[in-house]
Amino acid sequence: MHFGSGSDSMTLDVTLDDLRQRLNDLDRQLIRLVAERTQLGTEVARVKRTTGHPTRDYARERDVIMGARNTAQEAGLSPDLAEELLRLLIRSSLTTQEQASVAARGAGSGRRALVIGGGGKMGRWFVQFLASQGFSVEVADPKGSPSGVPCVADWRVSDLKHDYIVVATSLGATDSILRDLALRRPTGVIFDVGSLKSPLRAGLMALKSHGCRVTSIHPMFGPDTELLSGRHVIFVDLGSAEALEAARELFTPTMAEQVVMTLEDHDRLIAYVLGLSHALNIAFFTALAESGEAAPKLAKMSSTTFDAQLDVASAVAQESPDLYYEIQNLNDYGAESLEALSKAVERVRTAVLSRNHDVFVALMRQGREYLQDRRTVAERRA
Repeated sequence: MHFGSGSDSMTLDVTLDDLRQRLNDLDRQLIRLVAERTQLGTEVARVKRTTGHPTRDYARERDVIMGARNTAQEAGLSPDLAEELLRLLIRSSLTTQEQASVAARGAGSGRRALVIGGGGKMGRWFVQFLASQGFSVEVADPKGSPSGVPCVADWRVSDLKHDYIVVATSLGATDSILRDLALRRPTGVIFDVGSLKSPLRAGLMALKSHGCRVTSIHPMFGPDTELLSGRHVIFVDLGSAEALEAARELFTPTMAEQVVMTLEDHDRLIAYVLGLSHALNIAFFTALAESGEAAPKLAKMSSTTFDAQLDVASAVAQESPDLYYEIQNLNDYGAESLEALSKAVERVRTAVLSRNHDVFVALMRQGREYLQDRRTVAERRA
């Protein structure tokens, strides 16, 4: 193999297998360094807890990323690649620190928690989350429980003398469970994790009227989430300050953004946050599926916007149709966002077909201003 020319030319007696072996060696070194960095993350979490520093430091993150970009530039490496790598490592480190913080706090030591529906995806997340805080966790679910977690098929045979009772069942089943719980009057804090509250109103109000310590939460993330930084958890205030504070306390050692609101505000806003976004993506892939254009042909017509939208729509298409139907159908405010979507599409359609340049441009500018305002608020929060 020859590199260079003239007097600088040289022959290297190296084979493809030799080069691959060197790459393998470098990969192993990289993994060991990442493992060492992860161990340091645990120590950083300990020091932060001792000194009272917050888990996440955005100024420090910016310094690390800019330093990596500068180093990459000097080494002839893509700064974007360096930034992407460092962001991945920072995220991994934050996950380690957050989990260490939750475990170290030990808020559940000596206390019991029951997760009704703990065999489901979100239920399992709460089982692990509570167990990591030191709670003695039990699951009530006919589907069983995660390995090593005590389980009963029916929560009604439980003594219900738990400090926390989490209802993580489907929307269709949750309301009746809440109403039945109200008749038992448990003394612990009770909350559901439903993505809608309209269909749960009767059960939540029954618990409230029976003097139970009840609140309601909505984790704005999926069951595969490990790092809560940048994620939101909505807490619905049902009038029990003690229950609300106790539920919020569970997430204090995490980096999740906590938002408190009323039951009515929750479903009105969720109609747009979930209902509108889901409907938009369902409409997008429905239009594609019914367009008559073969998927392989469209796959060759890649564009930045199309690919990004396709990624989101593909993720939505893999979700449970029954759950997504419930989110659309059971929300008392659901029709509002669907009507807004229908009107918006019609306005765009009318502007294009009537060749009304001014209306089309006005729609674009209106959206740009709205999204800029939202971005500004997000940056101030960070």
